Amino acid sequence: MNNLRYKVLIGTGGIGSGKFFTLNGNHTLGREESRSGHFLAQRDYCKLHIISHYVKVLLGPNFQVITVGMVGEDELGHQIFNEMAETGFDMRFVEFHEKAPTLNSICFLYPDGTGGNLTIDDSACNYVGIEYISQLEGEFTKYRGKGIVLAAAEVPLEARKELLQLATHYSFYRVANFTTGEMHAALSNGSLKMVNLLGINLDEAGVVAEMDAETSPPLDLVMETIKRLRIENPSIHLSITAGKYGSWTWDGNAINHSSAIPVQVVSSAGAGDAHLAGIIVGLISGFHLFQAQELGSLAASLSVTSPHTIHPGINRTSLYQFAKDKNVALSSQVLDFITN
Repeated sequence: MNNLRYKVLIGTGGIGSGKFFTLNGNHTLGREESRSGHFLAQRDYCKLHIISHYVKVLLGPNFQVITVGMVGEDELGHQIFNEMAETGFDMRFVEFHEKAPTLNSICFLYPDGTGGNLTIDDSACNYVGIEYISQLEGEFTKYRGKGIVLAAAEVPLEARKELLQLATHYSFYRVANFTTGEMHAALSNGSLKMVNLLGINLDEAGVVAEMDAETSPPLDLVMETIKRLRIENPSIHLSITAGKYGSWTWDGNAINHSSAIPVQVVSSAGAGDAHLAGIIVGLISGFHLFQAQELGSLAASLSVTSPHTIHPGINRTSLYQFAKDKNVALSSQVLDFITN
């Protein structure tokens, strides 16, 4: 682990949790309807926590992961903070907000597997602003040219843009993702000009391409997304996850497709974050983007076998056993990584 390309990951994004509630009956919930159902024994986490968790677990205790965000001064906030600290994150820049609650949501599910989310819009994450991010400058100075940043969703766009600006100034590698609802703003505010690797799904790509993600052929949508993003940022690299269709990456010169690994899906929540985490781990380890995609595909495919958005059993040993059981062909670099 001494030959890593980068020495630190500095990331900001959502920190919080949620619950899954399954409804009785497939008909759409009415405005004034009362409906029975029950909570599921599934644990939901937010983007920064999910991605950073896999990075830390796969790279080990000697790799520094600095998480940046806010939680509420409440029971959930302390619980999440303690879980993250136990994983080994540097928590100096995660603070407790005295008045705002920890980011929390309820995911409601119909028996047919469809559903939606109810998420609070006044959480502590909303208070991660430009000034809060600017306190990181000392860390950027310390690791100039030797770090990677993650600008993840669920904190304000201006905070993520500030993180990307600091990363640009101090020659960090810059990774970002944006939700479907944020993509237009990210295109217009200049954030994508400061991104080395953008990790998105088909829905988010559809916004960029101005195509319907549900009806458009996936490869056509991917190619149009690449075309449009290169106008915004000619050197951008891209990862697009597409569920059963697998994933595509673009390294600036060529496109690569990785097929989905056949598994019994328990829950797909968090799979895209696991995929991006695997790519980040690969890049930190010195892999080419296409090799890092192999690691991302392994992590995402194994993650969906757990009901939780963070699969508690994922590590290098379990990834190797999973690849072996599924007869997944891996490059020598990825195979060496998960067997050492």
